Amino acid sequence: MRAVKPLTSHTCKLTDAQAAALRAWLQERNYRFRKVPYARFAAEKDKLNVVFYESGKLVLQGKGTREFIEFVLEPEILKEVKLGYETMLNPELIAPRLGVDESGKGDFFGPLCIAGVYVNEAVINSWKEAGVRDSKNISSDRKIAELAELIRETPGCVTSVVPIGNDAYNRLYKKMRSVNTLLAWGHARVIENLMGQRHRMNPPPVRAISDQFAASKDVVGKALMSLGREIELVQRHKAEADLAVAAASILARHEFVSRLAALEKQFEVRLPKGASAAVDTAAKEFITRHGVEQLPQVSKMHFRTALRAQGLPEPPKTAWRR
Repeated sequence: MRAVKPLTSHTCKLTDAQAAALRAWLQERNYRFRKVPYARFAAEKDKLNVVFYESGKLVLQGKGTREFIEFVLEPEILKEVKLGYETMLNPELIAPRLGVDESGKGDFFGPLCIAGVYVNEAVINSWKEAGVRDSKNISSDRKIAELAELIRETPGCVTSVVPIGNDAYNRLYKKMRSVNTLLAWGHARVIENLMGQRHRMNPPPVRAISDQFAASKDVVGKALMSLGREIELVQRHKAEADLAVAAASILARHEFVSRLAALEKQFEVRLPKGASAAVDTAAKEFITRHGVEQLPQVSKMHFRTALRAQGLPEPPKTAWRR
């Protein structure tokens, strides 16, 4: 397993009083101040860049980040010590658990991929400073691939990925008539797959965590299979903040990106991510080259993009109701 990187960036919020104290501390020690857009102040010296934004967010960057946090920011400015003690302050951070997330839900082209990851204290500690975070905050496909490899190679980590290819996706959507119901099935399938590997998990997981994508938590709860019903299911908004869910999001994204690239190679066309004007253009070009009958092989046909690409009228939009 590759070595983790040292801490070279950190963000946190400061009160006005804390910001004033930090600015004074930097001035006393001859930090070089400079102008940065939307920043109240910015300074640099040796191996550290310090920027305090108008929003109240402090950003530290550079090789001196950890030393600055431990010897200046926490004891002198924040008046509290957290770095290195996070798990003592919140034991749930190291609890053995499953994290589940998906990728491709909002993309017209490509499959829907759901992934799950088991983590324990040893896995969590091995990922410190490795950059495992919500895949939506990682813009590079190469970085996603590197982190996916790291996650899979980590001793003690157990993973499962359920890709729903476009043909199967369109077939399931016709039957279920709901993206949330389809997602719930995928989440339940991943949890079941992971629970079937409990013999590899030490200690066994205490809960499974996923994003709450439906108004009712019962949507996933009702979809759980026999083994999945043996574990507590926790659904919360912004669940990707949990390390296990973030790891799952990376595996799901890597599977989606890989399969989308394979479709591009198979059909020799560019299939952009998301749903946009560029996607509309690509859908029309695909039909011109391969015919409308092939479109379900690469896309999610319930998207309005499919109607526009075929020159068909779109139904009126209905107001969203909770």
